[in-house]
Amino acid sequence: MSHRKFRAPRRGSLGFSPRKRAARFRGKVRSFPKDNASAKPHLTAFLGYKAGMTHIVREMDKLGSKLHKKEVVEVVTVLETAPMVVVGLVGYINTPRGLRALTTVFANHVSDEFRRGFYKKWYASKKKAFTKRVAKNAADAKVSEDQFERIKKYCSVVRVLAHTQASKIGLQKKAHVAEIQVNGGDVAAKVDFAKGLFEKLVPVSDVFSESDMLDVIGVTKGKGFSGVTARWGTRKLPRKTHKGLRKVACIGAWHPARVSWAVPRAGQRGFHNRTIINKKVYRIGNGSDKNSGATEYDLTQKTINPMGGWVNYGQVKEDFVMLKGSVTGPRKRVLTLRKSLVPQTSRSALEKIQLKFIDTASKTGHGRFQTSEEKSKHYGPKTSSTKTATA
Repeated sequence: MSHRKFRAPRRGSLGFSPRKRAARFRGKVRSFPKDNASAKPHLTAFLGYKAGMTHIVREMDKLGSKLHKKEVVEVVTVLETAPMVVVGLVGYINTPRGLRALTTVFANHVSDEFRRGFYKKWYASKKKAFTKRVAKNAADAKVSEDQFERIKKYCSVVRVLAHTQASKIGLQKKAHVAEIQVNGGDVAAKVDFAKGLFEKLVPVSDVFSESDMLDVIGVTKGKGFSGVTARWGTRKLPRKTHKGLRKVACIGAWHPARVSWAVPRAGQRGFHNRTIINKKVYRIGNGSDKNSGATEYDLTQKTINPMGGWVNYGQVKEDFVMLKGSVTGPRKRVLTLRKSLVPQTSRSALEKIQLKFIDTASKTGHGRFQTSEEKSKHYGPKTSSTKTATA
């Protein structure tokens, strides 16, 4: 069969095989950006929670494009990124088989939302996690110092252990924990930098800034068990096909007497670990700021939260990051934001973003009004309030 690639191409990419459920709820970071010893020590990732999507208006600054100096409407995603707490430090050494953890040092005091992750039933446990470690460090501070010196002497990669404040956001009581690599400077500078962050809050503005490019790592929406037509996009069989038409007619030759792994089959769809690269940061702010949704051109006093709150999420009250386009997962899903693996030099990556308008209309219904004041001004005083004023 000539030109099979064009006439009847295979359906679905094999690059994402095996299509099975992710082992972790939080997106796994498989690699961090390349270290640059000439830079200052800094963190390379952060965790946030998906709140919802809206749209913005901005002026395109792209010389040579037909849209240059013209207004464009773009969709954006808002992630709530409350400050993370650094509670530990891990040192890795290089071996012929890759990195191996040499030692881990924990802070003297860790919160209950971090300790909850070490128990299946927190309410029924004795809550003894880290109590012996704290007592040992309190009795002899030299124990931790020896571990820091050991990391400085032998290790080549330094990562901090940091956890989110999920309870502060109001999502759950148990925090999500992640290892975040420290890049920049020599190993001693990395260790001193990480040690200085122990038990401190790290805001997202210390890791990313506006107009940066970053990668989003997370687990996609789960779709359950799906057939081959939905899972792989195979062509449906003719209408009169016996026993159904959303199937694969031939699943292979007689010999070899087994089904190849490359043949589309029914199974799990969604809840896969995926990485989206090069997402542009449009805004970093705080949800409690009364002007977090205002711009230089739209001076209306409003927060980033739409009227009625984000659907199936609520109000964003902590720090937030606004990214261009869509990201992985449903609302409330924890996502890992990582610095781009390769420095981006394209015009779109270097473009400075200046927003003109951020939509804060209700995300349920048609959303006619941007603020409650605008709505009350349009409809006038309510009947109940009129009667109260008359009385």
